[in-house]
Amino acid sequence: MSQLKPTVSSNDHLFGNPAASLELVEYGDYECPHCGHAYPIVKNILERLGPDIKFVFRNFPLTTIHPHAFMAAIATEAAGLQGKYWEMHDIIFELQPILAIENLLLFAGRIGLDIGRFQKDLQQKALSEKVGKDTDGGFRSGVNGTPTFFINGRKFDGDWTGDNLLQYPRGVRAGVGV
Repeated sequence: MSQLKPTVSSNDHLFGNPAASLELVEYGDYECPHCGHAYPIVKNILERLGPDIKFVFRNFPLTTIHPHAFMAAIATEAAGLQGKYWEMHDIIFELQPILAIENLLLFAGRIGLDIGRFQKDLQQKALSEKVGKDTDGGFRSGVNGTPTFFINGRKFDGDWTGDNLLQYPRGVRAGVGV
């Protein structure tokens, strides 16, 4: 079974309780329809488990088939510089079919970003390098498609739809998970 490389660190955007013993990491592509399908499932898990879980989303844009995925990933990183990473993450998934750059700018306005700063930040080499590092880490961790999930550092190879992903973490906490 594949292990998460690198492990979660301060370089990641973390949602939830940093001290939670249950850690869910998703490697995803903002333009991937499967990731779009996983988005409400993950949101439901976060809501249901509340303080018992921490969640990290890492960028893994499949640029050969999703032409807007890389810029969408950079947009979330740029929003993060203004403290709105998760707001941008959410709006991109909620409006996934319209990810052209002009719409990313509209999303930025909708979530209250300083648009001038956001536009400048989109050009930062450090942000594209961050997306590249996430992708490289995904390859080292055995990711070959999106979404790919890791639970407490272990790759989840099962069916993530429905309640399946939610059931696995409970098994891990109870010491029954694989």
